[in-house]
Amino acid sequence: MAESFAFEIAGKLLEKLGSAACERISLAWGVREEFEKLKLTLAAIRAVVLDAEQQQARSLELSLWLQRFKDACYDVDDLIDEFEIQALRRLVLKRGSTGRKVRHFFSGSNPWAFNFRMGYKIKKANEMLNKVAAEKAKFHLTEKHETNVIHRDRETYSFVKTSSVIGRDEAKQHLVNFLMNPTDGEDIPVLPTVGIGGIGKTTLAQLVFNEESVKSHFELRIWVCVTEDFDIKQLMIKIIKSATGMNCKDMNKEELHRVLQDCLNGKRFFLVLDDVWNEDKKKWSELKDLLCGGAQGSRIIITTRSRKVATITGTIPPYDLEHLSYDNCLSLFLKLAFKEGEEKQHDNLVRIGEGIVQKCKGVALAVKTLGSLLCSTRVQHDWELVRDSGLWKLKQEENDILPALKLSYDHLPWYLTQCFAFCSVFPKDLEFNDIFLISLWKANGFLQSPYENEETEDIGKRYLQELLSRSLFHQVEDMPFHSSFKMHDLVHDLALSVVQNEVNSCNH
Repeated sequence: MAESFAFEIAGKLLEKLGSAACERISLAWGVREEFEKLKLTLAAIRAVVLDAEQQQARSLELSLWLQRFKDACYDVDDLIDEFEIQALRRLVLKRGSTGRKVRHFFSGSNPWAFNFRMGYKIKKANEMLNKVAAEKAKFHLTEKHETNVIHRDRETYSFVKTSSVIGRDEAKQHLVNFLMNPTDGEDIPVLPTVGIGGIGKTTLAQLVFNEESVKSHFELRIWVCVTEDFDIKQLMIKIIKSATGMNCKDMNKEELHRVLQDCLNGKRFFLVLDDVWNEDKKKWSELKDLLCGGAQGSRIIITTRSRKVATITGTIPPYDLEHLSYDNCLSLFLKLAFKEGEEKQHDNLVRIGEGIVQKCKGVALAVKTLGSLLCSTRVQHDWELVRDSGLWKLKQEENDILPALKLSYDHLPWYLTQCFAFCSVFPKDLEFNDIFLISLWKANGFLQSPYENEETEDIGKRYLQELLSRSLFHQVEDMPFHSSFKMHDLVHDLALSVVQNEVNSCNH
């Protein structure tokens, strides 16, 4: 997918066109009407850009349309810069002798020549934007304003081959204890399981779901893969289908509520809500109220990448899923890359595999991605290429590690995308403090606030906390006057892939 920052680029350009400085320039050169046309067309296109950015993976034509829009924005930005430079020239230009005035007439500072040239450029910029605006109709885009609902086809299920899971016994026991231990009160206990994408949250939930003691303890076990928009009606349909096998998609909400109550009434149930992104507390409260008909001892486990989701949903502190140990990662890699016992015949590949496993930094899906990638080749050069290449350069299938991690990027609000991608400039494993990073974001114009009096440092701290909450940063040190952060190596690879795709789309 070719990433795009078109929404933010257009936003900054509109801000520039609406500034007092630009207003003075447009009046001084008599181009106010043309600037107003640019603003109106830009705003009309920007209104649908978020939808276009979310859909562009499915359409090369749409991706190219977005690139044409960005190109037009850059042209308008350059045009405004030319006016600003000319305004500065007027202030500092010293007129001398007649000879100097003649030279000035034929120079680039000649106001008549400048007006003629810029008039032509404004006309071309308006024509280009009008063409882009006219083309948007064929894509049937809808207006979106700073929302990030990303619709995808990913669907998880409850089955797991337990023999293929390595190194999660302690985590499994922690969750089983939560399910079995009695608690007081009527509220259904909810345990969120939190961690970076690909670390194994879903696999852990599957292990627990299929544990024999859990099967015998609960009358109902329900597995639901949650949609991004957290649609209550769809969740009710999925819960009923998982619990009973009934297909209720033609029912209205009232009918679904009655069926759900009958389904849960007086039964001790265990519900897994896998891959939750919803950060709207009202929606969560609405769903939880619908689940109140179960018996004492019912339990809910949630998997999520977001600490904010964990805070909203959890009745107890979240369970932070740890990275797999190196030894467990190596065992998993060898199991996937070789047939049983075959690794003993390939000591050279095992040594290379050890280096490959190190770059996975304990993320199970990364190990699976690279182990599966190499299972069909015993050519040493192929293995060395994987070991020595950045993960972001390797071919990725839909369910591999980078596409899985990329969901975290896709869910970022538009104002965080450039802040995150900017961090690709740092070396891997760099520990950076908040003051340093915020100053770089500020220097690059990334810090914007809907609140008029919010200080840029406070905006930067808020952005940092959001990235931390979404498991894209992790905190290394928390001191009285500053905090230190790191990006996981795989998250750094994700940032590199975002930037590389952006560069590639600009070169097409």
